[in-house]
Amino acid sequence: MTDLIAKSAIDRRIAEIIGPVVEDMGFELIRIRLMGGKTSTLQVMAERPDGTIEVDDCAEISTAISAVLDVEDPILDAYTLEVSSPGIDRPLTRLKDFESFEGYEAKIETHELIDGRKRWRGMLAGVEGGEVLLNVEENGEEQTIGLQFDWLADAKLIMTDELVRDMLRARKAKAVNESEFDDIEADDAAPQED
Repeated sequence: MTDLIAKSAIDRRIAEIIGPVVEDMGFELIRIRLMGGKTSTLQVMAERPDGTIEVDDCAEISTAISAVLDVEDPILDAYTLEVSSPGIDRPLTRLKDFESFEGYEAKIETHELIDGRKRWRGMLAGVEGGEVLLNVEENGEEQTIGLQFDWLADAKLIMTDELVRDMLRARKAKAVNESEFDDIEADDAAPQED
């Protein structure tokens, strides 16, 4: 397994169909899940490589992938398409996510029992080789464990005050930088007098 973006066979098939469309639009797929219920829901999470996505972007992605899914028709029954950001307490689906969010608290679940357990909670401590490093507290003392990425069934950031504060701070800094860029661009575009 190379990532946790698409788990089931149908999710992987949908990822093969819509992945190139999403990437051509300048976004990365974060997670795809076809969830059952009275009416199935196809949940698609995406973001730009810099970690941003806006509501208008979600609408554009939805329109683009709807067209491709209508042609390819991989889902037999009626479904609702839901395109969203991964959110603050996002799923960690790619090895690079564990590096990007080093220092934040996460919950990790493995496919098989590792040292008698499947569920782990601790601070992300980066990646080494193909292992996700996690600082956990065991018997009152902190230790770092390594879990092979291929062992992971699910992983997600835990919403903490620190995570929310840092994400809001990063978004605010990005908004300030973008507005400065727009001002500079507008000044450069103004006609110059001779």
